Amino acid sequence: MLSALTQLLVFQLAGEVVARWLALPVPGPVLGMLFLFVALALRGGPGQELQSTSQNLLQHLSLLFVPAGVGIMVHFHRVADEWLPLLLSLVISTAATLIVTALAMKLLMPTKAASGEAP
Repeated sequence: MLSALTQLLVFQLAGEVVARWLALPVPGPVLGMLFLFVALALRGGPGQELQSTSQNLLQHLSLLFVPAGVGIMVHFHRVADEWLPLLLSLVISTAATLIVTALAMKLLMPTKAASGEAP
């Protein structure tokens, strides 16, 4: 488990280094995830140890939201002062995401005529 966790952290560190070195507007952990994906694709998938370690981390994923919740409570006065822009941005971004996802799905799904199915 320790070697798999080390492997995950090394890829995250590599992403951070590249993101800062090239001054990219992409977070380092996202680049690290991309690097990990490429490495796993080249290697034919994760090993058993990496797979079980990742599953254990995913089972406890909700714990990673605790710092965000604490941050909101610490800055609750700002949230109370700016509730309307926050609410509008949440509603608009959610609606935009749903619309873009539906349009992308509609474009990418095969039609019945193209797939040879009868109407």
